[in-house]
Amino acid sequence: MAFSTAGGGSSQPQINVTPLIDVLLTLIVMFMLAVSMDKEYQEKAQIPRPQEQGRSSPQPEQTIVIQIVWTAKDVLPTVKINQEDVPWGELETRLAKIYLTRAEKVAFVHGDADVDFQYVADVIDSAHHAGVQRIGLLTQSRRLEGE
Repeated sequence: MAFSTAGGGSSQPQINVTPLIDVLLTLIVMFMLAVSMDKEYQEKAQIPRPQEQGRSSPQPEQTIVIQIVWTAKDVLPTVKINQEDVPWGELETRLAKIYLTRAEKVAFVHGDADVDFQYVADVIDSAHHAGVQRIGLLTQSRRLEGE
């Protein structure tokens, strides 16, 4: 007569992965917190400053808007800086003079709907050469709201 045991042989060791998953999730949360506290990865916002009432001297206009106005087909469009006409050849030097003393080197470009984008790209390139660090593009609806 032969008797059999319930084990049927030697049992093999098994790894319990539940504690490992807990450790992994804890490490992920810790790394997410460490990265979110890093100053380099924080959102940067430029908040407009209110004008001080006590100043007697008029301040120069803060916002610089460069307009590219369509004149006629196959004719070079006109360029304006804050509604003042500027020749194409003097655009870069005029912008360099404006941004020489400014702390915020931000400009906005508004091109008419009929103007080729090449002219807009030329204005952006000239602004970068003049020292402008950030350039925003104005759309038609935004321009109408601001007027």
